[in-house]
Amino acid sequence: MIDDLELSFEDDYDKGRHRRGRGGRPAPRRPRKRRGRSFMALFVTLVLLAGLGAGGWYGYTKVRGYFTVADYAGAGTGDVNIQVAGGDGGTDIANKLVVAGVVRSAKAFVNAYNANPDAQKVEPGLYKLHKQMKASLAMAALLARDKDGRLLNKAANTITVTEGMISLQIFDKLSKASNIPIDDFKNAAKDPVALGIPDWWFKRQDGKQVTPSIEGFLYPATYEFDPGTDATTMLKRMVQQFLTVTGDLKFADTVQPLGLSPYEGLIAASITQVEAVFPEDMAGVARVLYNRAFKNFDCHCLGLDSTVNYWLRVTGKEALDSGQISTQLMHDPNNPYNTYDKPGLPPGPISNPGKDALTAAMSPAASGNYYFLAIDKAGHTAFATNMSDFCAKTRQAKANGVSIGTC
Repeated sequence: MIDDLELSFEDDYDKGRHRRGRGGRPAPRRPRKRRGRSFMALFVTLVLLAGLGAGGWYGYTKVRGYFTVADYAGAGTGDVNIQVAGGDGGTDIANKLVVAGVVRSAKAFVNAYNANPDAQKVEPGLYKLHKQMKASLAMAALLARDKDGRLLNKAANTITVTEGMISLQIFDKLSKASNIPIDDFKNAAKDPVALGIPDWWFKRQDGKQVTPSIEGFLYPATYEFDPGTDATTMLKRMVQQFLTVTGDLKFADTVQPLGLSPYEGLIAASITQVEAVFPEDMAGVARVLYNRAFKNFDCHCLGLDSTVNYWLRVTGKEALDSGQISTQLMHDPNNPYNTYDKPGLPPGPISNPGKDALTAAMSPAASGNYYFLAIDKAGHTAFATNMSDFCAKTRQAKANGVSIGTC
């Protein structure tokens, strides 16, 4: 028993030596520990930890997604065009912006749209924006305007048609702004009815024949046309504006009790627009036109230099000051717009009138005047009831520096 205890002690004491058992037989070897199992356990542990970490990160990002919206941080770079259609809401615009790479997520833009009190003021059109914009900045870019109220980022051709311009001037202006040949506009204008003008506009009460023309129907205003808009579409838009304005004014209904067709009223408005510089003089000018054409006036002739000048311009010549218009030009029998010898209103409008002139033609001033003239260089209008008074005022106008013939 003691020997057994001693042997056990020895075995523990001298583990590294070759030992023998009793009777000289080698002692049985203890099985070796397998290191592979340890590595496998470590590997499994690491895999489990990695899985737990990845799962945690995935869970974190999913949870974060419920509380944050993907959005870019800055004002973006580069340019991209976005078409906003009529009737587009926040979601419609958002989807277009995402596809074009302007904003990172539709949700970010919809949030910015809903948070902006002016969001409903986004206008249809083509906009130039940047890629990778913060959604709120993209929203602001769609609304940004300059000091004159024009949209800063709208990629459009802006054309201003002023009162009194004739169609050829308008075609030239449209052509230069759009790089569309001027002949495209001339060709499109050959069929005014196809541009949207109802055919009842081209009728007269005085029995004169009407050759339909676009003149008078291109309403003076500032227009924005998207790049690529063709000539026909541009003219249709201007005609529609004319119809909207005259419809709101009830122009056709108002001039007919005066014994005029709407077309004759438009002719009077077009002359009034050219002859009167200041709106306050327009109703008086319209009254003189009606008195001459339809009341007791010698030959019922309007006797206007402005109609002579219109014919000069549409036939490729330069307009002249009143003092430069010769007697031959005034009485040219080949000029259909000769109002010195041909009675009544001329064949058609001689300009494109604005709202003030249209209103004056609808509501002419009550007077017995048969004459008017520019009395000073600023263009203020003087009126006269008879030739003697008119001649006195022509001399006054000449003294004021106005280029005018005297009696």
